[in-house]
Amino acid sequence: VQLQASGGGLVQAGGFLRLSCAASGRSFSGYAMGWFRQAPGKEREFVAAISGGGGGRHYADSVKGRFTISRDNAKNTVYLQLSSLKPEDTAVYYCVADAYIWDVVGGNSDYWGQGTEVTVSS
Repeated sequence: VQLQASGGGLVQAGGFLRLSCAASGRSFSGYAMGWFRQAPGKEREFVAAISGGGGGRHYADSVKGRFTISRDNAKNTVYLQLSSLKPEDTAVYYCVADAYIWDVVGGNSDYWGQGTEVTVSS
């Protein structure tokens, strides 16, 4: 599985962005998908995950209520809608995939895409 993330950019605090991650390969719906982020000088952290069918979703407490993960299995794409953005959301965001959602949540995904950078100005 190859993952291509896009949609990052510069946005003011309180604004919104939508990140996309296009996956290549077969059986996209068989993979749980997720997003991680890494801010400058900080460790990588879990942001959100979604099960293969889309019925199960998990979020980090820091983004709950502000970010929404979704997927379109017909388009082999997972999305992360970011709203009410804060300067502390500034990071490189990575798309991940794994057969098991708890491996996604735990940071043990088999597949990682390149990052897309989000910068939130105050």
